[in-house]
Amino acid sequence: MNEMSTSERRSVEVVKAINGLEKVVLREIHGSSVEVYFYGAHVTSWKNEHGEELLFVSSKAIFKPPKPIRGGIPICFPQFSNLGSLEAHGFARNRLWTFDDNPPPFPADATNKVFIDLILRSTKEDLKLWPHSFEYRLRITLGPGGDLMLTSRIRNTGTDGKPFTFTFAYHTYFSVSDISEVRVEGLETLDYLDSCQKMKRFTEQGDSITFESEVDKIYLSTPTKITIMDHEKKRTFAIRKDGLPDAVVWNPWDKKAKTMADFGDDEYKHMLCVEAAAVEKPVTLKPGEEWRGRQELSTAYGLRCDL
Repeated sequence: MNEMSTSERRSVEVVKAINGLEKVVLREIHGSSVEVYFYGAHVTSWKNEHGEELLFVSSKAIFKPPKPIRGGIPICFPQFSNLGSLEAHGFARNRLWTFDDNPPPFPADATNKVFIDLILRSTKEDLKLWPHSFEYRLRITLGPGGDLMLTSRIRNTGTDGKPFTFTFAYHTYFSVSDISEVRVEGLETLDYLDSCQKMKRFTEQGDSITFESEVDKIYLSTPTKITIMDHEKKRTFAIRKDGLPDAVVWNPWDKKAKTMADFGDDEYKHMLCVEAAAVEKPVTLKPGEEWRGRQELSTAYGLRCDL
C-alpha cells in the first residue's frame, strides 16, 4: 500500500461554494483544514485533524454580496465598527479579493506549512468612499499542528505624498459549547472602552472574564497572548498577536441576537468573538510605508491546557 506523498496530503484547492461564490480549501498533512472565500478574504471554516469545526458561522449567514458573512473571521478595514464615516467595519469584508498564484516565498524554516495570499487593491469606487490608494496582502497559513495564522500587510501606494490612517480588527468568531461555561484569560486588570456604555473607559476587575449578559468591550494595551477556556469541551483556544495592541470581546446575548436578521435567536450561546485589533490608536502610513498585523490561533485539549 502506497502512502500519499506529503504534497498530496497538503493541498490548496479552489472550489465553487454557496451562491456560486468561490472559496479556497487548504488541507494540512495531519487532516486539519481551512476554508476561505475570495469574497471578503473571509475564513469561514477552521477544522482540527478530527474534522471538528473551531469557528462559528451563523446558520442564517447570508452568502450574498454586498452583505458581509456572519461568522468566521471577517476582516475589519479600513475602519473598525462605526468609528468613522464609512459603513460599519469598513469595506474589505465585502469586496472580491484576488488570489495571488505566485506569492513571495516563505522563509526557509517554514516547512510543512500550506498557505495562500489574497490581495485587495483600492478601486475607483473605493477611492470615492475612502480617497487613499493601498495594497492589502493577506497571507493565510495552516501549520502542521493545525494552527491558523493570518498575516496582514497593508501598504500606502499613494502618489500624492499624503499619509492615511485606519483602524483594524480580525473579527474572529470562536465556536464554544456554552457561553456560560467559558472564560477568557489575559485581560485581567486592563482598561477597556465599553461600547454598551457609550465608550466609557473602565478597568477590568475580575480574575478572568465570564459571560452572563451582553458584552462589547475594547480592551487596551493587551498582551500578545489571550486564551479562551471552554470548560464543557475541555478545550482552550490561544490567540497570539503581533502589531495589534487591542482586543475586542463581543457576545450579543439574547435581546441583541433577536434584532439581527442573519443570526439565530439562540446562537449567542455557542459563539464568542475575541478580536485582535488596532482601534484606540489608529495606524498611520506614509506613502511607501507598510504595516503588518498578525494573529495565530491554536488549540489544546484537557483540563490543564498548556499553550
